[in-house]
Amino acid sequence: MRIAVTYENGEIFQHFGHTEQFKVYDIEDGKVKQSRVVDTNGQGHGALADVLNTLKADILICGGIGGGAQMALETLDIKLYGGVSGNADAAVEAFLANSLEYNPDVKCSHHDHEHGGEAHSCGSHGCGKGSCENH
Repeated sequence: MRIAVTYENGEIFQHFGHTEQFKVYDIEDGKVKQSRVVDTNGQGHGALADVLNTLKADILICGGIGGGAQMALETLDIKLYGGVSGNADAAVEAFLANSLEYNPDVKCSHHDHEHGGEAHSCGSHGCGKGSCENH
């Protein structure tokens, strides 16, 4: 089995469509056998599902993720565990121990929505809410 995690500085990056790296874990006999960090080469949003497919990922652990990306992952039979935050390695260990807390209904629905009368886009997080699943 291969698990991919949106990744930045040891933590789970909170916006799937903007992640610049995945940490990829190869699992054998319920244990991490090897892991490596893979650059997305500037690809974003929908193209990231293809990156995961090329990496032969079976599972994605991430923070927020939009509906289009979720559908792309589903089409590729990549199981999603979204709404997760914290240390990437710890999340994978929790997954392997069947104790990962995640949100099966995770959304990243704040594209161009309003915060106090100001339009907001994913790139800035100027509203002070830095993770997609909190919107």
